[in-house]
Amino acid sequence: MNQKYQVLQALAESKVVAVIRGESAEEATALSRAAIEGGIRAIELTYTTPHVADVFRALESENVLLGAGSVLDAETARHALLAGARFIVSPYFQEEVAVLCNRYGVPYLPGCMTIREMVRALEAGCDVLKLFPANSFEPSFIRSVNGPLPHVKVMPTGGIHLGNMKDWLDAGAVAVGIGSDLNKAYRSGGHAAVVALSQNYTRKSVE
Repeated sequence: MNQKYQVLQALAESKVVAVIRGESAEEATALSRAAIEGGIRAIELTYTTPHVADVFRALESENVLLGAGSVLDAETARHALLAGARFIVSPYFQEEVAVLCNRYGVPYLPGCMTIREMVRALEAGCDVLKLFPANSFEPSFIRSVNGPLPHVKVMPTGGIHLGNMKDWLDAGAVAVGIGSDLNKAYRSGGHAAVVALSQNYTRKSVE
């Protein structure tokens, strides 16, 4: 199995991807470490976080799959790969990012909302598509998409929480992206609150 599909398999096995947005590199690092302690095995470090490369360096020794999110162009994608990202995520499909990721055998998960966008991303070599924002859809949307496009794999992100994540997974989501819950937990209860919430997500994903 090549490196790209090893990463895709790891994402599918993790079921939960923590989307980390920090107001600083220090906050993002602390959030990530708490999520990892709580059992989450896949972390998406967003490029909206200041000095995000420092977060990649801080986490490079952790036994976790690191990816980059909020990637808007090929230059940022290349920076992320050099920083240690093993998958790239963006809020919409960007052809130049797809070309770069294909060149280096790295999974690219672009945000898609329509069948047209999904087909375009598939034709560009994307294996998993991010449904974003997922709170604009119902979990049954995946089955509707899989009618005409049975091979499409979807990772819903945006509006995913403990109350609906299992619905999405049961509907066929390859994994779910969570984020705002972690930030709220961190700001209200710090490290321990994020660890506890991450444990709940991890348990829920295997029920």
